[in-house]
Amino acid sequence: MSRKNILQYAQRLTKIQPFHVMDILAQAKSLEGQGESIIHLEVGEPDFPTPTEIVNAGILALQENKTQYTAATGLTELKEAIALFYSTTYSKEINPDTILITPGASGALLLCLSILLDSGDKVLMTDPGYPCNKNIVTLLGASPVLVPLDADTDFLPSVEDFNDAWDDNVKAILIASPANPTGSVIPSDLLAELINFCELKNIALIIDEIYLGLSYEDDNLVQTSANISKHCFVINSFSKYFCMTGWRLGWIIAPESAVKSLDKIAQNIFLAAPSIAQHAALHAFDEKVIQQLEIRREEFRQRRDYLYPALESLGFIINKKPQGAFYLYAECSNLTEDSFHLSNELLYKAGVAVTPGIDFGHHKSNTHVRFAYTRNLAQLQQAIQRMQLYFSANG
Repeated sequence: MSRKNILQYAQRLTKIQPFHVMDILAQAKSLEGQGESIIHLEVGEPDFPTPTEIVNAGILALQENKTQYTAATGLTELKEAIALFYSTTYSKEINPDTILITPGASGALLLCLSILLDSGDKVLMTDPGYPCNKNIVTLLGASPVLVPLDADTDFLPSVEDFNDAWDDNVKAILIASPANPTGSVIPSDLLAELINFCELKNIALIIDEIYLGLSYEDDNLVQTSANISKHCFVINSFSKYFCMTGWRLGWIIAPESAVKSLDKIAQNIFLAAPSIAQHAALHAFDEKVIQQLEIRREEFRQRRDYLYPALESLGFIINKKPQGAFYLYAECSNLTEDSFHLSNELLYKAGVAVTPGIDFGHHKSNTHVRFAYTRNLAQLQQAIQRMQLYFSANG
């Protein structure tokens, strides 16, 4: 009797965790397929469509057969448009040659980490934090080191936090502002301290700014880190503020010395970001588009201002109203010690899909859930009503 060969897969796969929110989304879609009504507060994707001007530009690019590869670093015109956007929005002059266009922000992070890490190196990152970050580090044979943050410090990292986790194998620090899942914004003075710390240690600082356009407080509070230092790797994306998630387009503002290395890796991994998306994104900075996006930003603010006290009235704890992104990271210790179980309960018994804290790290993850206010105000109100009924029946 012949024996079938069983493929042996890479051992590193055992260290890479699944993205739980995608499983929750799949379950929610299955329930909807069975006729159930589900309010989606789990996935971090704007409910607004891509602005018409961008869509039309993409259609025109297709009609004009602009479907070939671009340079690995992206369209020159798009890099120039991004540089102009930073000049007009953040009063920062950026050399377009230091901008690289990537397949989404995840592609940007993969490029940055690929040129920085060798096997056995370490990257310091926050807990809670975006779940894919640690998995990309692990995929490259390096080790993510999670630095725990708490609500009493607004989930903001300090130099002391990173210094305590420091050793000679650390090659980079990865932070986000505004952050997922907390919505916290790193003030400029703290950001300058973190940049100085990295320069003293001679390590890279990678800053995820994909929610930079979605801030809701003092406009002077949120400034790009590119305004402080030319030595950071600044990652941004067309996904969130520009409502282009499925177009898969991001960018890096890189130290000048890193551009050739990033270009070399991009050539080998991606060849280029999607050409149609790049041509479409040329119109993302049109005045009419920006006006529309600012109206949407104000709507996100209104949703946050409704959901924040509404969740607290249900027994969730949110120490401070978040200043950016479109998330509320809520403590649920008054309601449960198992946020994963609560997420399943809310999905199946209340028809509300949320993300358990386990997706964002280990630190107090069992007593936190994330709510994405990526549905309109009427749906948010309905979600609160459904959860009120659930907690009344199961309190």
